[in-house]
Amino acid sequence: MMNDFQSADMERRREHAMAKVWNAINDHGGTTLLSTGITADDARLAKAVVDAGVRMLEPNHPAIALARGLHGVKDMHNAEAVRHELDLTEIDRVVQGVRAVAGPDVFVTVGIPGGFTELQPVDLGERHFYDLARAGADGLHTHKSCFQDLDAWVAMAHSHGLTVDAYIAHPDDRHPFGIPAGTPEEVAAVARRMEDQGVDMIGLMTGMSYGGTEAGDIPGEIKERLAALTEAVSVPTLAEGGINADNYHAFRGTGVHVIVVGTSFDDVARRAVAETASKYIGTAVPVPSS
Repeated sequence: MMNDFQSADMERRREHAMAKVWNAINDHGGTTLLSTGITADDARLAKAVVDAGVRMLEPNHPAIALARGLHGVKDMHNAEAVRHELDLTEIDRVVQGVRAVAGPDVFVTVGIPGGFTELQPVDLGERHFYDLARAGADGLHTHKSCFQDLDAWVAMAHSHGLTVDAYIAHPDDRHPFGIPAGTPEEVAAVARRMEDQGVDMIGLMTGMSYGGTEAGDIPGEIKERLAALTEAVSVPTLAEGGINADNYHAFRGTGVHVIVVGTSFDDVARRAVAETASKYIGTAVPVPSS
């Protein structure tokens, strides 16, 4: 752990990071965007979204593994299976580049091997937290699925001046991307416990599949779960999963502070590149694989 004589300094560092978050929320009318995927692992596109006004970025190891073609993965589902193999020094380099183009006032939270629910052991130590902080990270994007691991993660992150955004998931989700909570009442209880543990921002995974939802809307169950989250805690709240250009207005109307968007940006970029390339060579536009 970081030396005790730096505890107050690291607390101030974390407070400064959270001020960036609240400033973004307030400046964007109560709900802001955390931009991830290709817009946070490629410095060129990170600059593009920052130039458009985005104030929060999230490079993460599955997206970086996909961007680097690790083991030939071509989609996020398969990238999740190899994310733990990404070298942490590669993530440090991505963070350094993103920070260099984004500037000091943009909040940067980072997903790293060891920070999600892991199926394999990850060689992760105090030095890695130190290196990420020095690279320019403000916080750690975390998908732990048990309170014991989350508590240890928060303690290590805070000792290095890093914030933690952690998530609540549904027990039936495809991947265990957070502390499980089945009902809105359970969502509220889990959220309060996470806040008591010191989690700086609390998110809800919203990418579950539900039928009977009109275009541009979000399922009633997700609305109920988001309401339970936002009413239970005082820290910033996030929604992640399934958010796109058709339904983002509905998410903004839930009271959540931050919407997390990545796959939607990836899809837009793939289509734009494919369409432009096809014009140059005079071929039909291919349908990019997801």
